[in-house]
Amino acid sequence: MEEIIKAISDFVWGPPTLILIVGTGLYFTFRLGFLQFRTLPYALKLAFSPKRQDKESKGDISHYEALSTAMAATIGTGNIIGVATAVVLGGPGAVFWMWATALVGMITKYSEALLAVKYRVTNTKGQMSGGPMYYLERGLKQKWLAVLFAIFGSCAAFGIGNMVQANAVSSALKVSFNIPTWATGIFLTVLTGIVIIGGIKSIGKVTAFFVPFMALFYVIGGLIIIGMNLDIVPSIINIIFTDAFTAQAAGGGILGSVIRWGVARGVFSNEAGLGSAPIAAAAAKTDYPARQALVSMTQVFIDTIIVCSITGITIVMAGLYTGSGVTADTLTNASFSLFLGETGGYIVTFAIILFAYSTLVGWSYYGEKCFSYLFTDKAIPYYRFVFVLAVFYGSIETLDIVWGLADIMNALMAIPNLIGLLGLSGVVVYETKKFMEIAKKEKEEAKAAKAKSA
Repeated sequence: MEEIIKAISDFVWGPPTLILIVGTGLYFTFRLGFLQFRTLPYALKLAFSPKRQDKESKGDISHYEALSTAMAATIGTGNIIGVATAVVLGGPGAVFWMWATALVGMITKYSEALLAVKYRVTNTKGQMSGGPMYYLERGLKQKWLAVLFAIFGSCAAFGIGNMVQANAVSSALKVSFNIPTWATGIFLTVLTGIVIIGGIKSIGKVTAFFVPFMALFYVIGGLIIIGMNLDIVPSIINIIFTDAFTAQAAGGGILGSVIRWGVARGVFSNEAGLGSAPIAAAAAKTDYPARQALVSMTQVFIDTIIVCSITGITIVMAGLYTGSGVTADTLTNASFSLFLGETGGYIVTFAIILFAYSTLVGWSYYGEKCFSYLFTDKAIPYYRFVFVLAVFYGSIETLDIVWGLADIMNALMAIPNLIGLLGLSGVVVYETKKFMEIAKKEKEEAKAAKAKSA
Protein backbone atom coordinates (compact mmCIF):
# COMPACT_ATOMS: atom_id res chain seq x y z
CA MET A 1 0.00 0.00 0.00
CA GLU A 2 2.82 2.40 0.88
CA GLU A 3 4.48 1.75 -2.51
CA ILE A 4 1.20 2.41 -4.35
CA ILE A 5 0.61 5.66 -2.43
CA LYS A 6 4.21 6.75 -3.07
CA ALA A 7 3.79 6.11 -6.79
CA ILE A 8 0.57 8.15 -6.90
CA SER A 9 2.22 10.95 -4.89
CA ASP A 10 5.19 11.03 -7.27
CA PHE A 11 2.79 11.23 -10.20
CA VAL A 12 0.54 14.02 -8.88
CA TRP A 13 3.62 16.00 -7.73
CA GLY A 14 5.36 15.40 -11.06
CA PRO A 15 6.52 18.06 -13.54
CA PRO A 16 3.01 19.04 -14.78
CA THR A 17 1.78 20.03 -11.29
CA LEU A 18 5.02 21.76 -10.34
CA ILE A 19 5.07 23.69 -13.62
CA LEU A 20 1.42 24.68 -13.09
CA ILE A 21 2.13 25.96 -9.57
CA VAL A 22 5.29 27.89 -10.41
CA GLY A 23 3.95 28.95 -13.81
CA THR A 24 0.82 30.44 -12.25
CA GLY A 25 2.95 32.44 -9.85
CA LEU A 26 5.20 33.68 -12.65
CA TYR A 27 2.18 34.60 -14.78
CA PHE A 28 0.68 36.77 -12.02
CA THR A 29 4.12 38.17 -11.16
CA PHE A 30 4.54 39.61 -14.66
CA ARG A 31 0.88 40.54 -15.15
CA LEU A 32 0.75 42.48 -11.87
CA GLY A 33 4.14 44.11 -12.38
CA PHE A 34 6.09 42.29 -9.62
CA LEU A 35 3.54 43.42 -7.04
CA GLN A 36 4.89 41.18 -4.29
CA PHE A 37 8.22 43.02 -4.30
CA ARG A 38 6.86 46.53 -4.73
CA THR A 39 4.26 46.33 -1.96
CA LEU A 40 5.84 44.03 0.65
CA PRO A 41 6.72 46.84 3.15
CA TYR A 42 3.18 48.25 2.85
CA ALA A 43 1.69 44.76 3.20
CA LEU A 44 3.68 44.07 6.38
CA LYS A 45 2.55 47.40 7.79
CA LEU A 46 -1.08 46.50 7.04
CA ALA A 47 -0.70 43.09 8.68
CA PHE A 48 0.81 44.24 11.96
CA SER A 49 -0.53 47.77 12.40
CA PRO A 50 -3.21 47.88 15.13
CA LYS A 51 -4.52 51.13 13.65
CA ARG A 52 -5.52 49.50 10.37
CA GLN A 53 -7.91 46.68 11.19
CA ASP A 54 -11.11 47.74 9.39
CA LYS A 55 -13.29 47.18 12.46
CA GLU A 56 -16.35 48.63 10.74
CA SER A 57 -16.05 46.48 7.61
CA LYS A 58 -17.87 43.22 6.98
CA GLY A 59 -16.17 40.15 8.34
CA ASP A 60 -15.68 38.02 11.44
CA ILE A 61 -12.04 38.62 12.44
CA SER A 62 -9.35 41.27 11.97
CA HIS A 63 -6.64 41.40 9.27
CA TYR A 64 -4.11 40.13 11.77
CA GLU A 65 -6.32 37.33 13.13
CA ALA A 66 -6.98 36.11 9.58
CA LEU A 67 -3.23 36.18 8.91
CA SER A 68 -2.38 34.42 12.18
CA THR A 69 -4.98 31.70 11.48
CA ALA A 70 -3.44 31.11 8.05
CA MET A 71 0.07 31.16 9.53
CA ALA A 72 -0.99 28.78 12.29
CA ALA A 73 -2.08 26.32 9.60
CA THR A 74 1.05 26.71 7.47
CA ILE A 75 3.85 27.07 10.03
CA GLY A 76 3.93 23.42 10.98
CA THR A 77 6.02 20.28 10.64
CA GLY A 78 6.73 21.27 7.03
CA ASN A 79 8.99 24.04 8.32
CA ILE A 80 11.07 21.53 10.28
CA ILE A 81 10.65 17.99 8.95
CA GLY A 82 9.54 19.09 5.46
CA VAL A 83 12.66 21.20 4.89
CA ALA A 84 14.85 18.39 6.21
CA THR A 85 13.20 15.95 3.79
CA ALA A 86 13.82 18.34 0.90
CA VAL A 87 17.53 18.64 1.74
CA VAL A 88 17.98 14.88 2.23
CA LEU A 89 16.23 13.95 -1.02
CA GLY A 90 17.14 16.96 -3.14
CA GLY A 91 20.41 18.22 -1.68
CA PRO A 92 21.21 21.73 -0.39
CA GLY A 93 20.00 23.21 -3.70
CA ALA A 94 16.43 22.32 -2.73
CA VAL A 95 16.55 25.25 -0.29
CA PHE A 96 17.08 27.64 -3.21
CA TRP A 97 14.04 26.25 -5.01
CA MET A 98 12.01 26.64 -1.83
CA TRP A 99 12.98 30.33 -1.88
CA ALA A 100 12.11 30.67 -5.55
CA THR A 101 8.76 28.98 -5.00
CA ALA A 102 8.02 31.35 -2.11
CA LEU A 103 8.84 34.49 -4.10
CA VAL A 104 6.38 33.59 -6.85
CA GLY A 105 4.07 31.97 -4.30
CA MET A 106 3.57 35.34 -2.61
CA ILE A 107 1.67 36.65 -5.62
CA THR A 108 -0.28 33.39 -5.92
CA LYS A 109 -1.34 33.73 -2.28
CA TYR A 110 -2.28 37.37 -2.95
CA SER A 111 -4.45 36.39 -5.92
CA GLU A 112 -6.33 33.57 -4.20
CA ALA A 113 -6.96 35.67 -1.09
CA LEU A 114 -8.28 38.54 -3.22
CA LEU A 115 -10.74 36.23 -4.98
CA ALA A 116 -11.77 34.64 -1.68
CA VAL A 117 -12.85 38.02 -0.28
CA LYS A 118 -14.35 39.14 -3.60
CA TYR A 119 -16.67 36.14 -3.88
CA ARG A 120 -17.35 35.36 -0.20
CA VAL A 121 -20.90 34.93 1.05
CA THR A 122 -22.70 35.30 4.39
CA ASN A 123 -23.83 31.94 5.76
CA THR A 124 -26.96 31.10 7.76
CA LYS A 125 -25.24 32.11 11.02
CA GLY A 126 -24.32 35.53 9.69
CA GLN A 127 -20.65 34.55 9.31
CA MET A 128 -18.46 34.86 6.23
CA SER A 129 -17.76 31.83 4.05
CA GLY A 130 -15.26 31.97 1.23
CA GLY A 131 -12.41 30.27 -0.52
CA PRO A 132 -11.77 28.46 -3.80
CA MET A 133 -15.09 26.62 -3.74
CA TYR A 134 -16.91 29.96 -3.84
CA TYR A 135 -14.86 31.69 -6.50
CA LEU A 136 -14.87 28.54 -8.61
CA GLU A 137 -18.67 28.47 -8.43
CA ARG A 138 -19.60 32.17 -8.35
CA GLY A 139 -16.70 33.61 -10.34
CA LEU A 140 -15.63 30.91 -12.79
CA LYS A 141 -19.13 29.38 -12.95
CA GLN A 142 -17.72 25.85 -12.60
CA LYS A 143 -19.49 24.26 -9.66
CA TRP A 144 -18.04 20.82 -10.39
CA LEU A 145 -14.54 22.16 -9.79
CA ALA A 146 -15.77 23.78 -6.58
CA VAL A 147 -17.18 20.45 -5.39
CA LEU A 148 -13.91 18.66 -6.22
CA PHE A 149 -11.91 21.21 -4.26
CA ALA A 150 -14.25 20.95 -1.26
CA ILE A 151 -13.97 17.15 -1.26
CA PHE A 152 -10.17 17.22 -1.45
CA GLY A 153 -9.95 20.00 1.16
CA SER A 154 -12.22 18.35 3.72
CA CYS A 155 -10.24 15.09 3.35
CA ALA A 156 -6.81 16.78 3.38
CA ALA A 157 -7.66 18.39 6.72
CA PHE A 158 -7.65 14.95 8.34
CA GLY A 159 -4.20 14.17 6.94
CA ILE A 160 -1.81 17.10 6.86
CA GLY A 161 -4.03 19.20 9.11
CA ASN A 162 -4.81 16.67 11.80
CA MET A 163 -3.36 13.18 12.24
CA VAL A 164 0.11 14.01 10.89
CA GLN A 165 0.37 16.98 13.26
CA ALA A 166 -1.01 15.11 16.28
CA ASN A 167 1.43 12.28 15.63
CA ALA A 168 4.34 14.73 15.45
CA VAL A 169 3.42 16.14 18.88
CA SER A 170 2.96 12.74 20.57
CA SER A 171 6.18 11.38 19.03
CA ALA A 172 8.20 14.41 20.13
CA LEU A 173 6.92 14.19 23.71
CA LYS A 174 7.49 10.42 23.78
CA VAL A 175 11.11 10.69 22.62
CA SER A 176 12.07 13.74 24.71
CA PHE A 177 10.09 13.22 27.91
CA ASN A 178 8.82 9.62 27.68
CA ILE A 179 5.19 10.78 27.89
CA PRO A 180 2.85 7.99 26.67
CA THR A 181 1.28 8.72 23.29
CA TRP A 182 -2.20 7.97 24.65
CA ALA A 183 -1.78 10.64 27.35
CA THR A 184 -0.72 13.21 24.75
CA GLY A 185 -3.62 12.11 22.59
CA ILE A 186 -6.18 12.74 25.33
CA PHE A 187 -4.70 16.14 26.16
CA LEU A 188 -4.60 17.24 22.50
CA THR A 189 -8.11 15.98 21.87
CA VAL A 190 -9.59 17.97 24.76
CA LEU A 191 -7.55 21.10 23.98
CA THR A 192 -8.46 21.02 20.28
CA GLY A 193 -12.14 20.50 21.03
CA ILE A 194 -12.24 23.49 23.39
CA VAL A 195 -10.67 25.79 20.77
CA ILE A 196 -12.52 24.76 17.61
CA ILE A 197 -15.98 24.57 19.18
CA GLY A 198 -15.96 28.38 19.26
CA GLY A 199 -15.44 28.61 15.50
CA ILE A 200 -13.31 31.14 13.63
CA LYS A 201 -13.55 33.87 16.28
CA SER A 202 -12.17 31.54 18.94
CA ILE A 203 -9.52 30.16 16.57
CA GLY A 204 -8.54 33.68 15.52
CA LYS A 205 -8.02 34.82 19.11
CA VAL A 206 -5.98 31.74 20.04
CA THR A 207 -3.74 31.91 16.98
CA ALA A 208 -3.27 35.70 17.29
CA PHE A 209 -1.68 35.06 20.69
CA PHE A 210 -0.01 31.76 19.80
CA VAL A 211 1.68 32.38 16.43
CA PRO A 212 4.12 35.24 17.28
CA PHE A 213 5.37 33.38 20.36
CA MET A 214 5.97 30.06 18.61
CA ALA A 215 7.61 31.57 15.53
CA LEU A 216 9.94 33.85 17.50
CA PHE A 217 10.92 30.98 19.82
CA TYR A 218 12.20 28.89 16.90
CA VAL A 219 13.63 31.75 14.82
CA ILE A 220 15.68 33.15 17.71
CA GLY A 221 17.21 29.71 18.30
CA GLY A 222 18.16 29.46 14.64
CA LEU A 223 19.54 33.00 14.53
CA ILE A 224 21.77 32.24 17.51
CA ILE A 225 23.25 29.31 15.57
CA ILE A 226 23.75 31.44 12.46
CA GLY A 227 25.29 34.21 14.57
CA MET A 228 27.72 31.73 16.15
CA ASN A 229 28.86 30.67 12.66
CA LEU A 230 28.54 33.96 10.80
CA ASP A 231 31.94 33.53 9.15
CA ILE A 232 30.83 30.46 7.19
CA VAL A 233 27.35 31.69 6.25
CA PRO A 234 28.52 33.10 2.84
CA SER A 235 30.01 29.71 1.91
CA ILE A 236 26.78 27.96 2.98
CA ILE A 237 24.72 30.29 0.78
CA ASN A 238 27.14 29.58 -2.06
CA ILE A 239 26.67 25.82 -1.60
CA ILE A 240 22.88 26.25 -1.74
CA PHE A 241 23.01 28.35 -4.92
CA THR A 242 25.61 26.16 -6.63
CA ASP A 243 23.84 22.91 -5.80
CA ALA A 244 20.53 24.29 -7.07
CA PHE A 245 21.79 24.04 -10.64
CA THR A 246 23.77 20.83 -10.58
CA ALA A 247 22.45 17.54 -11.95
CA GLN A 248 24.49 15.62 -9.36
CA ALA A 249 22.51 16.71 -6.32
CA ALA A 250 20.97 13.64 -4.65
CA GLY A 251 21.07 11.84 -7.99
CA GLY A 252 18.27 11.65 -10.51
CA GLY A 253 18.93 14.95 -12.25
CA ILE A 254 17.74 18.47 -11.53
CA LEU A 255 14.04 18.07 -12.26
CA GLY A 256 13.92 14.64 -10.63
CA SER A 257 15.33 15.69 -7.26
CA VAL A 258 16.49 19.24 -6.58
CA ILE A 259 13.61 21.18 -8.12
CA ARG A 260 11.04 18.49 -7.42
CA TRP A 261 11.69 18.40 -3.68
CA GLY A 262 12.44 22.09 -3.32
CA VAL A 263 9.20 23.14 -4.98
CA ALA A 264 7.05 20.37 -3.48
CA ARG A 265 8.22 20.99 0.10
CA GLY A 266 8.08 24.74 -0.42
CA VAL A 267 4.42 24.47 -1.40
CA PHE A 268 3.85 21.95 1.39
CA SER A 269 5.17 24.53 3.85
CA ASN A 270 3.57 27.80 2.70
CA GLU A 271 0.57 26.28 0.85
CA ALA A 272 0.66 28.94 -1.89
CA GLY A 273 -1.60 27.71 -4.67
CA LEU A 274 -3.32 25.03 -2.61
CA GLY A 275 -6.31 27.26 -1.85
CA SER A 276 -6.36 26.62 1.90
CA ALA A 277 -5.32 30.00 3.37
CA PRO A 278 -7.91 32.00 1.35
CA ILE A 279 -10.60 30.28 3.42
CA ALA A 280 -9.30 32.18 6.47
CA ALA A 281 -8.75 35.38 4.46
CA ALA A 282 -12.44 35.38 3.49
CA ALA A 283 -13.41 35.79 7.15
CA ALA A 284 -11.39 39.00 7.59
CA LYS A 285 -12.92 42.41 8.22
CA THR A 286 -11.82 44.39 5.19
CA ASP A 287 -13.16 47.11 2.94
CA TYR A 288 -11.39 46.01 -0.26
CA PRO A 289 -10.44 42.48 -1.38
CA ALA A 290 -6.93 43.59 -2.38
CA ARG A 291 -6.22 45.04 1.08
CA GLN A 292 -6.68 41.68 2.80
CA ALA A 293 -4.89 39.98 -0.11
CA LEU A 294 -1.76 42.03 0.61
CA VAL A 295 -1.92 40.96 4.25
CA SER A 296 -2.30 37.30 3.24
CA MET A 297 0.70 37.62 0.92
CA THR A 298 3.03 38.29 3.86
CA GLN A 299 2.30 34.83 5.23
CA VAL A 300 4.41 33.18 2.51
CA PHE A 301 7.28 35.58 3.17
CA ILE A 302 7.27 34.86 6.92
CA ASP A 303 6.71 31.12 6.54
CA THR A 304 9.30 30.27 3.90
CA ILE A 305 11.72 33.16 3.45
CA ILE A 306 12.19 33.53 7.23
CA VAL A 307 11.24 30.34 9.11
CA CYS A 308 12.16 27.72 6.49
CA SER A 309 15.41 29.54 5.72
CA ILE A 310 16.43 29.21 9.37
CA THR A 311 15.90 25.44 9.12
CA GLY A 312 17.56 25.03 5.73
CA ILE A 313 20.69 27.07 6.48
CA THR A 314 21.17 25.34 9.85
CA ILE A 315 20.86 21.88 8.28
CA VAL A 316 23.33 22.65 5.48
CA MET A 317 25.69 24.27 8.00
CA ALA A 318 25.63 21.16 10.21
CA GLY A 319 26.37 18.87 7.23
CA LEU A 320 24.52 15.87 8.67
CA TYR A 321 22.16 15.51 5.70
CA THR A 322 24.39 13.02 3.88
CA GLY A 323 26.50 10.09 5.08
CA SER A 324 25.73 10.58 8.78
CA GLY A 325 22.94 8.05 9.10
CA VAL A 326 20.58 10.71 10.49
CA THR A 327 17.07 10.40 9.04
CA ALA A 328 15.00 13.32 7.75
CA ASP A 329 12.57 13.26 10.67
CA THR A 330 15.39 13.82 13.20
CA LEU A 331 17.77 15.84 11.02
CA THR A 332 16.73 19.30 12.22
CA ASN A 333 16.88 18.18 15.84
CA ALA A 334 20.36 16.71 15.31
CA SER A 335 21.55 19.85 13.49
CA PHE A 336 20.39 22.21 16.24
CA SER A 337 21.87 19.87 18.87
CA LEU A 338 25.24 19.87 17.10
CA PHE A 339 25.56 23.60 17.74
CA LEU A 340 23.58 24.12 20.95
CA GLY A 341 23.80 20.72 22.66
CA GLU A 342 20.70 19.51 24.50
CA THR A 343 19.23 23.01 24.39
CA GLY A 344 19.12 22.81 20.58
CA GLY A 345 17.21 19.54 20.76
CA TYR A 346 14.68 21.02 23.18
CA ILE A 347 14.18 24.07 20.93
CA VAL A 348 13.28 21.83 17.99
CA THR A 349 11.12 19.54 20.13
CA PHE A 350 9.05 22.39 21.54
CA ALA A 351 8.88 24.03 18.09
CA ILE A 352 7.47 20.83 16.60
CA ILE A 353 4.88 20.66 19.38
CA LEU A 354 3.82 24.30 18.97
CA PHE A 355 3.96 24.29 15.15
CA ALA A 356 2.05 21.03 14.85
CA TYR A 357 -0.70 22.03 17.26
CA SER A 358 -1.20 25.41 15.60
CA THR A 359 -1.49 23.71 12.21
CA LEU A 360 -4.07 21.34 13.64
CA VAL A 361 -6.24 24.21 14.91
CA GLY A 362 -5.95 26.24 11.69
CA TRP A 363 -6.79 23.32 9.42
CA SER A 364 -9.83 22.41 11.48
CA TYR A 365 -11.41 25.62 10.15
CA TYR A 366 -10.39 24.91 6.56
CA GLY A 367 -11.81 21.42 6.72
CA GLU A 368 -15.14 22.39 8.24
CA LYS A 369 -15.64 25.17 5.67
CA CYS A 370 -15.05 22.73 2.81
CA PHE A 371 -17.39 20.20 4.46
CA SER A 372 -20.11 22.79 5.07
CA TYR A 373 -19.93 23.81 1.41
CA LEU A 374 -20.79 20.23 0.49
CA PHE A 375 -23.37 19.54 3.21
CA THR A 376 -24.49 22.99 4.53
CA ASP A 377 -23.59 24.63 7.85
CA LYS A 378 -25.72 22.14 9.78
CA ALA A 379 -23.05 19.49 9.14
CA ILE A 380 -20.26 21.46 10.88
CA PRO A 381 -20.83 20.03 14.43
CA TYR A 382 -20.53 16.48 13.04
CA TYR A 383 -17.33 17.34 11.19
CA ARG A 384 -15.83 18.89 14.32
CA PHE A 385 -16.70 15.79 16.36
CA VAL A 386 -14.99 13.42 13.91
CA PHE A 387 -12.05 15.82 13.52
CA VAL A 388 -11.44 15.84 17.27
CA LEU A 389 -11.60 12.01 17.44
CA ALA A 390 -9.05 11.83 14.62
CA VAL A 391 -6.64 13.85 16.78
CA PHE A 392 -6.52 11.02 19.31
CA TYR A 393 -6.14 8.35 16.62
CA GLY A 394 -3.29 10.27 14.99
CA SER A 395 -1.52 10.58 18.34
CA ILE A 396 -1.28 6.84 18.95
CA GLU A 397 -0.87 5.31 15.46
CA THR A 398 2.02 5.11 12.98
CA LEU A 399 1.16 7.33 10.04
CA ASP A 400 3.58 6.63 7.18
CA ILE A 401 0.64 6.07 4.82
CA VAL A 402 -1.13 9.22 6.02
CA TRP A 403 1.90 11.34 5.06
CA GLY A 404 1.66 10.00 1.50
CA LEU A 405 -2.09 10.55 1.35
CA ALA A 406 -1.62 14.10 2.63
CA ASP A 407 0.80 14.84 -0.20
CA ILE A 408 -1.70 13.49 -2.74
CA MET A 409 -4.63 15.50 -1.35
CA ASN A 410 -2.56 18.69 -1.36
CA ALA A 411 -1.79 18.26 -5.05
CA LEU A 412 -5.42 17.47 -5.86
CA MET A 413 -6.53 20.65 -4.02
CA ALA A 414 -4.06 22.75 -5.99
CA ILE A 415 -5.22 21.74 -9.47
CA PRO A 416 -8.83 23.10 -9.41
CA ASN A 417 -7.68 26.12 -7.41
CA LEU A 418 -4.99 27.07 -9.94
CA ILE A 419 -7.45 26.62 -12.79
CA GLY A 420 -9.72 29.08 -11.00
CA LEU A 421 -6.91 31.59 -10.47
CA LEU A 422 -5.92 31.56 -14.13
CA GLY A 423 -9.53 31.74 -15.30
CA LEU A 424 -10.23 34.73 -13.03
CA SER A 425 -6.92 36.53 -13.57
CA GLY A 426 -8.74 39.47 -15.18
CA VAL A 427 -10.71 40.01 -11.97
CA VAL A 428 -7.48 39.98 -9.94
CA VAL A 429 -5.89 42.59 -12.21
CA TYR A 430 -8.99 44.83 -12.14
CA GLU A 431 -9.38 44.71 -8.34
CA THR A 432 -5.66 45.33 -7.88
CA LYS A 433 -5.61 48.42 -10.10
CA LYS A 434 -8.71 49.79 -8.35
CA PHE A 435 -7.20 49.34 -4.90
CA MET A 436 -3.79 50.73 -5.83
CA GLU A 437 -5.46 53.98 -6.86
CA ILE A 438 -7.32 54.06 -3.53
CA ALA A 439 -4.14 53.28 -1.57
CA LYS A 440 -2.28 56.06 -3.40
CA LYS A 441 -5.04 58.52 -2.53
CA GLU A 442 -5.03 57.39 1.14
CA LYS A 443 -1.28 57.92 1.29
CA GLU A 444 -1.58 61.42 -0.15
CA GLU A 445 -4.37 62.30 2.31
CA ALA A 446 -2.37 60.98 5.25
CA LYS A 447 0.65 62.96 4.14
CA ALA A 448 -1.42 66.12 3.80
CA ALA A 449 -3.01 65.59 7.23
CA LYS A 450 0.40 65.10 8.80
CA ALA A 451 1.74 68.27 7.18
CA LYS A 452 -1.31 70.23 8.34
CA SER A 453 -0.99 69.06 11.94
CA ALA A 454 2.71 69.95 11.90
